[in-house]
Amino acid sequence: MSPLSPIKPTEEAPVSPPRVLQWPLDPLLTLAVLGLGIASVVTLGAATRDLVPGQPHYYVDRQAIYLLVGALFMLTLSRLDYARLRQWKNGIYALLMFTILAVLGLGHTARGSQRAISLPFFSFQASELGKVLLILALSAFVVDRARRLRERDTTVRVMLAALVPAMFVIAQPDLGSGMVYVMVGLTLLFVAGTSWKHLTGLLALGVISLTFVLVAAPAAGVHVLKPYQVARLTAFLHPTTNAQKEGYQQEESKIAIGAGQKTGRGSSANQTKLNFVPEDHTDFIFAAVGEQYGFLGAGLVLCLYALLIWRALRILVMAKDLFGSLVAGGVAAMLMFQVFVNVGMTIGIMPITGVTLPLMSYGGSSVITTLLAVGLLQSIYVQARASAALKGRVPLY
Repeated sequence: MSPLSPIKPTEEAPVSPPRVLQWPLDPLLTLAVLGLGIASVVTLGAATRDLVPGQPHYYVDRQAIYLLVGALFMLTLSRLDYARLRQWKNGIYALLMFTILAVLGLGHTARGSQRAISLPFFSFQASELGKVLLILALSAFVVDRARRLRERDTTVRVMLAALVPAMFVIAQPDLGSGMVYVMVGLTLLFVAGTSWKHLTGLLALGVISLTFVLVAAPAAGVHVLKPYQVARLTAFLHPTTNAQKEGYQQEESKIAIGAGQKTGRGSSANQTKLNFVPEDHTDFIFAAVGEQYGFLGAGLVLCLYALLIWRALRILVMAKDLFGSLVAGGVAAMLMFQVFVNVGMTIGIMPITGVTLPLMSYGGSSVITTLLAVGLLQSIYVQARASAALKGRVPLY
C-alpha cells in the first residue's frame, strides 16, 4: 500500500445499546424481601401451630403460597417499563374506586367490619391493593401538573384525589388503610416540591379535624366515630385505665414482648401461643416475634425493614424521571408508615388502627400488594441502571 494512500478506519461492529432485561434486580432490596418472607413463615409456624385443630401448618402453607404468588408478580412487574403506567392513570384511579366501592356493596362482614370480598382461595381486601393503585395514579397526576406544583389548586386536587378513596375505606371501617392513603398523598406532594405553606396548612387542617372528631364533636353530642372506635384510638394514652377492655390487646402485647427478653422464649412463648394476644398472626405479629425470638429477633426484623426502606429511598434518588421518583417515594412512605404504626401499637406508643406489618402479617392481600410495590421499585431500579449505562455512566447501586 502506497504511503500516500488514505488509511481507512477500521470498521467496528455497531454496539447495540444494553437491553433493560440484562440488568439484574436490586440485590439488597431482594435480600430484605427474602429475609422478611422467611421471618414471616418461621414466626407463623410457631405462633399458629394450635390455632386450627388438626392443621398445624394451615397458616404457614397459605402464607408461603401468598409469598410465592407475590414474588412472581414482583418479578413480572420488575421486567416492565413502569413509565408506561403513567398513561393509564385514569383507568388505574377508576379501578381503585371501583374495587373499594365493590367491597362496600359485595364484601362480607367480619368482626363488625366490611373490608373484603370472599374469593375461592382468599379474601380480597381492596384497600390493600388500593395503596399501590393510589401511588401510581397520584404520581401521574402530579407529573402532569409539574409546572404548577406550587399552585394551591394543584395541592387541593391531589389531596382530594387521596381523600375521596380514603373516606370510603374508613367507612368500611378500615382506619389504618385510610391513614396510609392520606400519608401517600402528603408524601407525593413533598417529594414533588410543593410549597411548605401548603404542606403546613394541610397538617394544621389534619390536627384540627382530628381534634374535632375525637373531642369537640363528642362533647357536642355528635359522634362521627362510634364510641368503641374512639376508645381504641385513645386507649394507648391511658393503658391501665381499661386494661381488661380497650387496652387489653396492647397490654398483653407489651407483656409478650417484654417476656422475650434478649433471646426469646422459643417453644415456651405461651403468651402468644395460648392466644393471650389476639391477632398475633396478623396485626400483632411483632409481639409474636418479640416473645419467641427476643430482642435479637425483633432487632433483626427491624434491620431488614431499615434495609428495605433505605433501598426504596435510594431508588427514589436514582430514578430516571420524576414519575419514578414519586412512585418510589410513595412506596417508601407506605412502608415507613405501616412499620412505624404497627410496631408502635404493639409496644404501646401508637393507637390500634389495624395496620398490617408488611410481608410479616398473615394475609394474601397485604403480602401480594407489598410485593407488587417492591416490583415497582425493582422496575425503577432496572430502568435507572439501564439509563445510566446508555449515557456512559457507571451503573448506580
